[in-house]
Amino acid sequence: MKKKAQAYLSSPIADIKPFYDVVVIGSGYGGSIAASRMARAGLTVCLLERGREIQPGEYPYSQKEAAREMQFNMPGKHIGSKTGLYEFHVNKDINVFVGCGLGGTSLVNANVCIEADERVFMDTSWPTEIREDMASVARGVQRAREMLRPECYPEGKNGYPILAKTESMKLAAKALKERFSYVPINVNFEGGINHVGVQQHKCDLCGDCVTGCNYAAKNTTLMNYLPDAKNHGAEIYTKVAVQYLQKAGDQWTVHYQLQDAGREKFSAPFLFVKAGMVILAAGSLGSTEILLKSREKGLSLSPMLGKRFTGNGDVLGFAFNNDQPVNGIGWGKHKPNGSVKAVGPCIGSIIDARDKEALADGFVIEEGVIPGALSGVLPGMFVSVARLLGRDTDKGLKDFITEKFRKIRSLIQGAYQGALNNTLTYLVMSHDDGNGSMRLEQDRIRVDWPSVGRQEVFKRVNIKLKEATKALGGTFVTNPSWNKAMNFDLVTVHPLGGCIMSDSAENGVVNHVGQVWASDKGKSLHKGLYVIDGAIIPRSVGVNPLLTISALAERSCELIAKERGLHISYDFPAVAPRPEVVKPIGIQFTETMRGYFAAGATGDYAEAARIGKLNNSPFEFTLTIISDNLEGLLESEQHPAKMAGTVNAPALSDSALTISRGRFNLFVPSKLQANTLNMNYSMRLHTIDSRQYFFEGYKEIIDNKGFDVWSDTSTLYITVYEGEDNSGQVVGKGVLNILPEDFAKQITTMKALHAANKLEAAKALKNFGTFFGKNVFEKFVLEW
Repeated sequence: MKKKAQAYLSSPIADIKPFYDVVVIGSGYGGSIAASRMARAGLTVCLLERGREIQPGEYPYSQKEAAREMQFNMPGKHIGSKTGLYEFHVNKDINVFVGCGLGGTSLVNANVCIEADERVFMDTSWPTEIREDMASVARGVQRAREMLRPECYPEGKNGYPILAKTESMKLAAKALKERFSYVPINVNFEGGINHVGVQQHKCDLCGDCVTGCNYAAKNTTLMNYLPDAKNHGAEIYTKVAVQYLQKAGDQWTVHYQLQDAGREKFSAPFLFVKAGMVILAAGSLGSTEILLKSREKGLSLSPMLGKRFTGNGDVLGFAFNNDQPVNGIGWGKHKPNGSVKAVGPCIGSIIDARDKEALADGFVIEEGVIPGALSGVLPGMFVSVARLLGRDTDKGLKDFITEKFRKIRSLIQGAYQGALNNTLTYLVMSHDDGNGSMRLEQDRIRVDWPSVGRQEVFKRVNIKLKEATKALGGTFVTNPSWNKAMNFDLVTVHPLGGCIMSDSAENGVVNHVGQVWASDKGKSLHKGLYVIDGAIIPRSVGVNPLLTISALAERSCELIAKERGLHISYDFPAVAPRPEVVKPIGIQFTETMRGYFAAGATGDYAEAARIGKLNNSPFEFTLTIISDNLEGLLESEQHPAKMAGTVNAPALSDSALTISRGRFNLFVPSKLQANTLNMNYSMRLHTIDSRQYFFEGYKEIIDNKGFDVWSDTSTLYITVYEGEDNSGQVVGKGVLNILPEDFAKQITTMKALHAANKLEAAKALKNFGTFFGKNVFEKFVLEW
């Protein structure tokens, strides 16, 4: 049985319109802010997100569930679902982890909302307008805080206990002679309706922030900026992977692929939507990849595209098997019933070592939590890795025996006992040299950064982590890939750069607002094209970058609105909370039909198809047919569903047309012929140069003598009209068919939507198949 979840924000892709004032690509901090602010400015806004919408209560609890959400971009191949929540980019020198879902990486980060050192912004890598107008950045910081609502862990208040992992951090800070403090985090510690009308729960201290908060306590953009955008009229669409952009006059065409629809099985063309303004906010890797592909399609861009990638000096390490409990493993499938001790938010405190004479020597250490979904594999893995890579920081026979006992206890009793329960995770941000680069390989983004892990900063940080571990009596374990055998490979969860800000095209990809330079040199700009996310940051920031990204995004939106004479209201009017819902089970499949079309034909369909074939005038479509409510589809007299997809028809356009307002009706009585059921198709067709047609088609399920079920269910009679509906002049007619090989592919695309488990999905598919078969059986067998 599916549980109720927060009201969903995304709309079915079949509802997308052909044109918007603004198309925002991505839904992390930059994209969510852009959608919210542009919608508040009164513009029509469409936000496209390549991942799924996952609401609290739907995130993984177990190892099996988490494994299904993992995807890996490997050299030469992709492993896992392309809408998996946890995305790993595996590269030769530095691996990158990002989130994939509505809310972007905010869904899987540790929520730390901290300002960068002021000296970061004095670096000459920033545009002059930033360095000389920090007041505008400060306004952005304030506005982001007003929406994200960060606060420090309220230790000792409202029943929130002292946390074991925080006490370990205090000991480590004292040993390092560095400043300890609680850090602002985007976490709710009191339940209630928030400032944009979303019901939130207080933090349950489960620790599983980075696998997705199931308690609606974490202030991801799904809890604030995105519902705010929705409240102000923005439309949100998920499972939409933008491929590239093209410019036509003052408009932009955004070409995209539908995720999890199976269109690639038919080699179908990309869909597109048009806009007056495009805001790229797909993250450092995503925005760079889209612009690299756009450049291959002819868009003029700076040669700095893909340059100055930084991992923000990220370092991962562990103090394993310490002398005191840490409670550093998330609850996972355990419930808040006292059987597992309070963990706390993933990060709650910081050892702040930024006050060094040289900015590059500064760093911060934060404690982390290992997700509970991984708890089953942790004891064996950590004991093995510690034996190979660990460096014990204390000696003696008594200590050896005690540590051995704790290891055995973890191996027998699990991760919540013994050595693993006494393990502290370190998450460090520092300053690397920012000389990574990105490129396309087999149409996917790759990161190159030879010998990055050998930079002195990483050796220096790991020495400090070992010192901290000594104060805890543990064994220091480095990131398992940071060793000589693996060429000191790194992992970052804070990718920045690739489309960096600059004073001119020679030095970067965008200006101080995020507007894209239009050539390889000088200061000419692409009108209406912006990048607003971590890709524009020209260097490491040395702390968690979410507040810096958010502040710059707020600043860019303010300046975009000002340039266009628009007003953004920043108040929070009262909003009625959306009720929790259970999303009904739906059905989806993708269908390709091919045939011939005769322009100018107005009579017999078969004759039109014959003339079309004679004139070599093919017509084909690939449509994804979607019902978000299978029960409604089956029980309604009109059996309605929606459609999204493309049409190839050289008689109408040299390039593929994208459809809108696609409507499908399954087995409805014919208005023209007795004892006949129709499958009806209607949709608007849009060309790349903004011409519009209307398409109508029907399949006839007729009670003829003979068993002609395949012919009836696979033959579509089509008419195309000028304009937006069937009142326009007839452009032509034709006949389309499903080829057996296309039908075989179609079957593989059929899936249940929103099912809680495989059994529920199988039952939904069975119900749909039974309904389809029953109607065919009654028409072709019983009546015959």
